[in-house]
Amino acid sequence: MTQLGQHPAPVHTLAHISDTHFLAGGERLFSSVEAENNLKQALHQLERSGIAPEALIFTGDLADHGLPDAYQRLRGIVEPVAQRIGAQVIWVMGNHDERLQYSAALFDEAGSSLPQDRVYNIKGLRVICLDTTVPGYHHGELEETQLEWLREELAIPAPHGTLIALHHPPIPTPLLWAMQMLELRDQDRLAAVIKATDVRGILAGHLHYSTHSMFAGIPVSVVSATCYSLDLTAQDRLLSGVNSGQAISIVHVYEDRVVHSLIPLGETVEITGFSAHYRSQIEAMTPEQRVEAFSNKRSTFNLRDERPTETTAG
Repeated sequence: MTQLGQHPAPVHTLAHISDTHFLAGGERLFSSVEAENNLKQALHQLERSGIAPEALIFTGDLADHGLPDAYQRLRGIVEPVAQRIGAQVIWVMGNHDERLQYSAALFDEAGSSLPQDRVYNIKGLRVICLDTTVPGYHHGELEETQLEWLREELAIPAPHGTLIALHHPPIPTPLLWAMQMLELRDQDRLAAVIKATDVRGILAGHLHYSTHSMFAGIPVSVVSATCYSLDLTAQDRLLSGVNSGQAISIVHVYEDRVVHSLIPLGETVEITGFSAHYRSQIEAMTPEQRVEAFSNKRSTFNLRDERPTETTAG
């Protein structure tokens, strides 16, 4: 596709999905949230978009109670889509997951109670999955053995750098006071390991709302859940889960930066727009012609007060 701006095409494209919270038997969360249908909607939107990510990264809380059937149902929905679009599936542990069932059901291994840390290579981009869970608890921690393992992994830079995927984000939660009790503890220990390495970004979940920050000089992107989100403006509530605001994120990795783009879930009604039919005409223009046609405020395109939705004839 013709580049219309000054930036080249991204080197890598990934999809960041989090907090699916599947229940066994396909039951609804809190008797009202269609967790499975929400994920199906997310994958439908992703597949129809043509974005074609190289990997689907799920940052934890995959199953609400860590039950084997929930993991099997999750695989049954995700893996066929991943195969059709040519994407690798990357799972990360969350505090609602259980290590024994997680490792057995998602990796076809003998169940293990050890931390579920793994490394993936996506055509030169390294993705390190860190298990920040504490068995029996909802807050996050990293064992010293995990940090030593991570230090050894990062000792050799990857060709395209590294992304860390974990569940508990190492950032403040100023709009969610109660969540401070369930944050990743001793974050300075992790910062000491990853600072000044080839880590280019951190992907996380856990919060059920989308937010961004910096940690050890590294950008952190937290994506909202696909099951339900949190209302950060609810009155007189410590936590307020709502059946809206679900989203996934598309991660574009460039040579010099990482771009995160949020995609809300759900069907929408277009109120204005133009068909992709015009792409060939735009590509046929010179850069100067494009400036006059679309940037110039006096152009025919920009002088129309209200532009109805364009559709392709026939």
